[in-house]
Amino acid sequence: MQTSTDRNVRGTSGAQKPRSAAAWSLIGLVYVLGALVLAMPLVLIIATGFRNGLAAWLASNLEPDTLHAIWLTVLTAIVVVPINIVFGVCAAWLVTRFRFPGRRLLMTFIDIPFSISPIVAGVVYLFLYGAQGLFGPLLESFGIKIMFTVWAIFLVSLFVTSPFVARELIPLMEQQGSEDEEAALSLGANGWQIFWNVTLPNIKWALLYGALLCTARVIGEFGAVSVVSGAIRSKTMTLPLQIELLFNDFNVAGAFAAASTLTLLAVVTIVAKGLLENKKGG
Repeated sequence: MQTSTDRNVRGTSGAQKPRSAAAWSLIGLVYVLGALVLAMPLVLIIATGFRNGLAAWLASNLEPDTLHAIWLTVLTAIVVVPINIVFGVCAAWLVTRFRFPGRRLLMTFIDIPFSISPIVAGVVYLFLYGAQGLFGPLLESFGIKIMFTVWAIFLVSLFVTSPFVARELIPLMEQQGSEDEEAALSLGANGWQIFWNVTLPNIKWALLYGALLCTARVIGEFGAVSVVSGAIRSKTMTLPLQIELLFNDFNVAGAFAAASTLTLLAVVTIVAKGLLENKKGG
């Protein structure tokens, strides 16, 4: 005899096939809206970027200013993502494995970048480290300049993307509990052995997933970077800023070529995320 609990478990453990006309209509509506709002703009960007052929697309992206913007965008991801991985793992470990005063407050701080506009974040950093900011004059007295340099881009990118890894790990580590780590500790393993052989294998997919989300946000960040970078050609122009500059210069072909490059980077990230989800599910 099938109990209500059995039915609930079956209902939550697997998706059901749509059976009614309303369900099929809802699915069709989602596909139509997805095509209009998401797919068509992406296809338009890529098609327009390659409209004049592969040679013209390559020539546009190999322009010195655009090439530097691509390089700086990739460099920012290379710098920011590993730091956020370390921060996310440490924050998740602290929040899920210890109980201490201010724990809830720490979790709130982790979520702050989600709720603050990136432009506001850029302005805050400008007020902190700018020439007339809180710490700017002191830093400049030591010959250190942060605003309108690549360091400012790194800082605001770190702020904007800091929650992604932590927020992927915290729910998973709370669900898993600490029994495996405690068992390893009782068998004589030290802290590093516990993390490397027990904790990391249990969180590796969530860690990679968070890192990919962080990467996607870093390469596409515009608001905060536009405030603190100064948008100096061939110095502090990331790819999103370069696209805006090309549009403002009425270089539509170059703008769409750069935009298609940024879109392709995002698509690669999305595909990698989907592959990770399938691997995790398998």
